[in-house]
Amino acid sequence: MLTLTEDIRNRVYAGVLGKIIGVYMGRPVEGWSYKAIIDRFGEVDRYVNRDLGIPLIVADDDISGTFGFFRTMEDHGYPENLVSSMVGDTWLDYIIEDKTILWWGGLGRSTEHTAFLRLKEGIRAPQSGSIALNGKTLAEQIGAQIFIDAFAMMCPNDPERAARYVREVAKVSHDGMAVEAAVFLGAMEADAFSQRDINVLIDRNIRFVSDSFLLKMIEDIRSICSRHAPAWRAARAEIDERYGYHKFNGPCHIIPNHAMVLASLLLGGDDFHRSLTIASSAAWDTDCNAGNVGCLNGIRLGLDALNKPAELREAVADRILVVSSDGGSCVSDAVIEADRILRTAERIGRGSSAAESADGKSPRFSFAFPGSVQGFMPCPYAGGTGHGAGRGNPDMRVSNGNTAGLQSGLRIILNGTNTGSVSSPTSIDFDELARNFSTLASPTLYEGQTVELELEVFRCPVQVAPYILYYTADQRVERKILGSHRLSPGRNVIQDAAPFIGGMPIFRFGLDCTGESEGAEILVTRIDWSNTPVLFAQRGMMMQSIWETKPYWFRGWVSSAKQFAADFTHTLCISHTEQNGVVTIGTRDWSDYEVETNLIFSLHQAGGLVLRSRGHRLYYGLLFSGGDTLSIIECVHGKETVLQSIPFAYRQDIPYKVIARVKENRISVAVDGRPVLEASSGRYRDGAAGFRVDRGTMIVRDFILRRC
Repeated sequence: MLTLTEDIRNRVYAGVLGKIIGVYMGRPVEGWSYKAIIDRFGEVDRYVNRDLGIPLIVADDDISGTFGFFRTMEDHGYPENLVSSMVGDTWLDYIIEDKTILWWGGLGRSTEHTAFLRLKEGIRAPQSGSIALNGKTLAEQIGAQIFIDAFAMMCPNDPERAARYVREVAKVSHDGMAVEAAVFLGAMEADAFSQRDINVLIDRNIRFVSDSFLLKMIEDIRSICSRHAPAWRAARAEIDERYGYHKFNGPCHIIPNHAMVLASLLLGGDDFHRSLTIASSAAWDTDCNAGNVGCLNGIRLGLDALNKPAELREAVADRILVVSSDGGSCVSDAVIEADRILRTAERIGRGSSAAESADGKSPRFSFAFPGSVQGFMPCPYAGGTGHGAGRGNPDMRVSNGNTAGLQSGLRIILNGTNTGSVSSPTSIDFDELARNFSTLASPTLYEGQTVELELEVFRCPVQVAPYILYYTADQRVERKILGSHRLSPGRNVIQDAAPFIGGMPIFRFGLDCTGESEGAEILVTRIDWSNTPVLFAQRGMMMQSIWETKPYWFRGWVSSAKQFAADFTHTLCISHTEQNGVVTIGTRDWSDYEVETNLIFSLHQAGGLVLRSRGHRLYYGLLFSGGDTLSIIECVHGKETVLQSIPFAYRQDIPYKVIARVKENRISVAVDGRPVLEASSGRYRDGAAGFRVDRGTMIVRDFILRRC
């Protein structure tokens, strides 16, 4: 039975953090030529996003795929015998076509896009990624190894198990050498929990490679690095001559990139920062390569290695965006994702069954690992209304209490003006969006939810005022205080409700802190909110201009429908040319609730409500269909089961007032004030709410959600 020691737990967190640090270092120069990188930067030894005028924390396929596809384990009951068809289901559950996770480069051009289209056509994995179906060139591009890190980390000190899981994950979209390279890397990551020497890791895990060309390449890279170390440029030149892109077909072949991952590990030695500098400076697929290097070295070298230089970790502050159809899980962080991996490792290690797979939810912010801050930094809006407008207190220090001999928690020390504001994202800040990947997210915090904080106060009393930042209907940033509390030294627990703001998206949660003497200190050990909002409503026609069909209030919705916009006379309009055009808002904190709305049908096959959505193929649905039927359905990986159905005549262009309720295991529906349908199911206990339309258009007037 697996024992998750403190060392293992911290190494999983270090692996997650190392992965995202590597991606953020390499991402700004992804696609650049080697010459362009060297001419501009010499070496990419820091985050160069500011030089290029782009945000640091942005959506990225390497991050979203890694942590999004890992949901396979939870959604399939933590299977001991994972098979690639399960992972293929997860692709379809969480990917929004043409928008999220993948490079949408086209059939026969992008390996992952091609595999997605195969899956969508009903071709199951592993055939979806096979050489037999897609050809050798397409199947042996890089993507197999960039999505596998989480599956490897859930197998600490068990490379055999990691290799087995990784192989199934990689075969959804790839085959041949690409799969073997991913398996080799995943086995080394699992083995790195107790083995520090990179050469020993290669020796012990090369047994998972059988392809003769890949074996030769691995030995060549070791020889090249041994001869040229520590001169990485000379090593890179020889690697390029033997294994560069010009030697292989396709846009992003596995061999050059796997070679550079190994070279970065060998040439960087036990220097986490140096390894990432090499991977980020060497061109080819820089964010993928640096991400894999950062993950393995995070596990292998531990958290202390990630702190040099401190800016690498401080700038990221744990933040991750996992963009998928589960919009409420987009705004995430390294603690949340490490907890998910560890929870899965524990379930697998003790042989849990599907019946034991209930969510083990942690607080929204637990600050559980050394140095973790979960996005909390001096608030960029402190003292002003625009991003970065105010300096706040330049003498305020924010860190984790673990670094000061205290228990883990958010440590805030107030000096100078003896006041300061810290905040963390709860949704997308529209000042920080990347342009080359769609970023779809529902807020994690909503009006009417209760926020609870546990905190320790030291030295002197402090005034603590939780607050939210949100976007108004006319697209301004507003700030509202939840409450103000004078706290004496010692342990304190406070609760405040998020105020009603008319259905606008909350994008940051923060704390204003004022000490009664200089050097006041606060240790926040837990921040949480859960359950459904008391009331969340978007009513009537909310557009400020007919030319702005996607205003800020609208952007909390996550859509896989082909067309989705604010409506000119009502609230929302949803149109889809195929089946299952779904839009949702909310999180997995939402459990028992009712949704009130008015539905107006245009040309359509079916349409209605979505309840307790955990992804756009994982939900309960209420569907009007064919003009004559009303059904409650359960959608599981796209397969629909009718729980209850009745004849129900309805017409186009007529509004129908619908109230649907989910409470415990019961689903009930009233139309125009009359109860009409009821069903029961225990599959989904919580999830977002929204709408669905099949092959047509549906207009929505009002979305009112209440806790019940």
